[in-house]
Amino acid sequence: MIAMAAKKQQPVAMSVPTHLLTIEEYLALGETENGYTELQEGRILMSPSPTGEHMDGSGELYFQLRNQLPNDLWVTQDLDIDLELRAPGEPGYVRRPDLIIYQRETRDRQRREGGLIRASEILVVVEIISPGSGRTDRVIKHAEYADSGIPFYWIIDLAQPVSLQSCELTKGTSYRNRDKVTGKFETEVPFPFTIDLDTLVI
Repeated sequence: MIAMAAKKQQPVAMSVPTHLLTIEEYLALGETENGYTELQEGRILMSPSPTGEHMDGSGELYFQLRNQLPNDLWVTQDLDIDLELRAPGEPGYVRRPDLIIYQRETRDRQRREGGLIRASEILVVVEIISPGSGRTDRVIKHAEYADSGIPFYWIIDLAQPVSLQSCELTKGTSYRNRDKVTGKFETEVPFPFTIDLDTLVI
């Protein structure tokens, strides 16, 4: 579930919860033996491990972004985030995006204090579509990330031609979906950068 917080030890066989989980209860469960989990309104969702192609695409995107980020920003792969859609102690929401971009000072805070990066601390969230995740990424997570107030959501589809759709938060909690881009994705917001999408599939 989490890549950097202190909750992880050895993978364990997960018992089936008998009630909706808070984020604290979810973190206390530890890692599963296979794949990973997310939390949706207190319910555990199981996902298989990503394919090699998926991981290659995520890794290439990570390096492209790292080389272009302003000094005050940081990018991390495969990290649990608290969507902050429920008050502490209520059934929670935890997602594990493929990448997130956030302030470097937030990274330092998380390393000192542990716990999760919070949605309110994230500038960009990225999901790479996997077999079986298309509707989840385009509809369910689209709504959740918007409700959480994350300013930018990028949806990447590795099917040829590789494409990226940028969703930008408007007033309130809804995204304006930009047209899908193939080839090179170039933008000035939230910072100037270019992504060579064709290199995400080796």
